[in-house]
Amino acid sequence: MEKPMQPETILYLSRQDVESVGLPMLSIIDALEQMFAEKGEGRVEMPPKPGIHTRKDSFIHAMPAYIPSLESAGVKWISGYPGNQAKGLPYITGLLILNDPETGIPTAIMDATWITAQRTGAATAVAARHLARPDSTTAGIIACGVQGRSNLQALACVFSLTRVRVFDLHKDAAERFAREMSAELELDIEIVADPKQAVVDTDLVVTSGPILKKPTPVIEADWLAPGAFACPVDFDSYWTGAALRQADKLATDDVGQLGYYREAGYFGDTPAPYADLGQIVAGLEPGREPEDERTIAINLGLALEDMATAMPVVARAVELGLGMRLPM
Repeated sequence: MEKPMQPETILYLSRQDVESVGLPMLSIIDALEQMFAEKGEGRVEMPPKPGIHTRKDSFIHAMPAYIPSLESAGVKWISGYPGNQAKGLPYITGLLILNDPETGIPTAIMDATWITAQRTGAATAVAARHLARPDSTTAGIIACGVQGRSNLQALACVFSLTRVRVFDLHKDAAERFAREMSAELELDIEIVADPKQAVVDTDLVVTSGPILKKPTPVIEADWLAPGAFACPVDFDSYWTGAALRQADKLATDDVGQLGYYREAGYFGDTPAPYADLGQIVAGLEPGREPEDERTIAINLGLALEDMATAMPVVARAVELGLGMRLPM
């Protein structure tokens, strides 16, 4: 019997190629909604992400996952270095490799920066669909970097926003964010002088600063209003334990992964979550119930989100003739 031939090339997509695909945020949100439902039903495979830490508060993580319904399998190799910002370099960088689930042979390699940002915002929107009030109209963004942008873009896809307040330690970053995002989303964006003003009397709150192992959190109990929803995508860097414990429902995108990080020294003052986002989306655990519930979803960032986003990116890139073939 003749053996199948080894593929001679692999598709490479640069950051520009990935961004040029133009995958709409709403389609990413819907893809992640489907993925989380399957996760809740136990139909995916994703181990905790192992990592190395070469500098304080930095990380380099390997993030493998497999989604059978999408025939999407692969790994993301991602780093986060807070010190890069002072050097004019991005905080988050990485590569993503897709493998053929039948043979294990790599089929595509691509820059992971855009995918990481977009799927992070999309995951926040999925959590908000189930845990925020549907009539939410106001948003607060703390930390006006790439993640702050993608989270606001995603929330604007799901909610009819009328007011946005933003805070950043660097005033120039907040000004650039307000100028560019107000033009893109046609929203009035107000820069506030401290984090409290971005949280108090706000329906939807996102904190997206650097992930810190020993943070000095500033968000106190009673800042988050009854009926409000918050999504920290920076672990508990901004949130005091008292503020987190005040939540009527505190969820996470992966209970096992949160436990893994807790053992590694993170989340020292964070209460145990009542549910995994997959369980909520699958209807196995309740989402928001009373209108005055304070709800929080600590989204850690999952490889499953990357694989659910990467597949349509590659499919569209092939249709558009983007990328280049590299020899294996």
